[in-house]
Amino acid sequence: LPGAEMRLPLGWGWLFIQRSLAWDLSLLPSTGPISSALSAHYGTRPVVMVGGFLSGLGLLLASFATCLTHLHFCIGLLAGLGWALVFTPSLATVSRYFEKRRTLATGLAVSGAGVSSLAFSPLFQLLVDSYGWRGALLLVAGMSFNLVAAGALLRSLSLAGDSVAGDAPGQKRLSRLTSLLGLDLLSHKPFMRYILAFILIDTGYFVPYAHLVPYTREMGYDEYQAAFLMSATAVADLVGRIFAGWLADSGTIFHLLHHLTLWTVLTGISIALIPLGGSYALLMGLGICYGFFAGALVPLQFSCLVEIVGTGRILGGIGLMHMLESMGALLGAPLSGWLRDATGNYTISFIISGAFLLAGGLILLTLPNYFSCSWPSNPKEEMKEEAGAVLGTEYDH
Repeated sequence: LPGAEMRLPLGWGWLFIQRSLAWDLSLLPSTGPISSALSAHYGTRPVVMVGGFLSGLGLLLASFATCLTHLHFCIGLLAGLGWALVFTPSLATVSRYFEKRRTLATGLAVSGAGVSSLAFSPLFQLLVDSYGWRGALLLVAGMSFNLVAAGALLRSLSLAGDSVAGDAPGQKRLSRLTSLLGLDLLSHKPFMRYILAFILIDTGYFVPYAHLVPYTREMGYDEYQAAFLMSATAVADLVGRIFAGWLADSGTIFHLLHHLTLWTVLTGISIALIPLGGSYALLMGLGICYGFFAGALVPLQFSCLVEIVGTGRILGGIGLMHMLESMGALLGAPLSGWLRDATGNYTISFIISGAFLLAGGLILLTLPNYFSCSWPSNPKEEMKEEAGAVLGTEYDH
């Protein structure tokens, strides 16, 4: 009965919200090309503003939910679409505006995820305890509506490397749509190898987020110790994102791809070593190492993408990358869980997860000019050249 839900404990509503948020997170990558196409056609400012409005509206309507389907639609579909419209163009705007300190700027931009993973869960639980889950959703909806104001501050930037093919007179509608969605990048060989690398990387990357707490509990530690371990991992993740951005822009002799490969390999090793955490202190150390290395990997992923596709294609590149690499993210946790059930422990699960990252690191070695000492270092050069001239001429038209 619709009215019966009101008499159920708060945990019921919180469970529904968690399931809806999980659906939302799986929806966000798949809508990347859509947000890229809309941003390329209408500009980033209106798209982000509409996305902020949809995310706030979805959470607002979810506060009146009476069934699981209602929550799935409002949070998983409406708010999820809104957040997708915010994420891709916002990140692309940062990549386009910053030249000399692009990786550091990206690290600061994505560090918000580390802050939210640390602070939002206890904050939302406090709001639920104080105002109920409906009131908590209303307050979070108010926070999300602030994305509209934030989006209004964005200003589109025209660069010399921008593709203008979509605006060519007489261009066929299908060809224009393909350009807006970034589908022409599917014939870009370095880009596709980069995507393959991150499909493998993401297959193992998210496994500790899904299974580190159950593994900690299986080792005999209580839920508070497991929660503290994840909090420490989140703090290390935040520090790693900012540090890696600073290090990559500090003028070292290594290319961005060299930095990315280093953090990828270290992340894979740290995951594979988790089963060696025989004591809580050692497990905490491994968790902190994983958080730091995994966080350091994130800003390099997007900065290297700019080097591969160029600033003119970064919108389509980010959207397409998120959609394709999500296959690995969706496969990793279930595969790890199946291996745990098949073997009776998490040892093989974490080792295989680490191996996926190492395999992704090997794919990165195949990118053009990886072993060259003449990697373009002048940001103005990169803005004037197409992606094929930056990383090589390996582009199929």
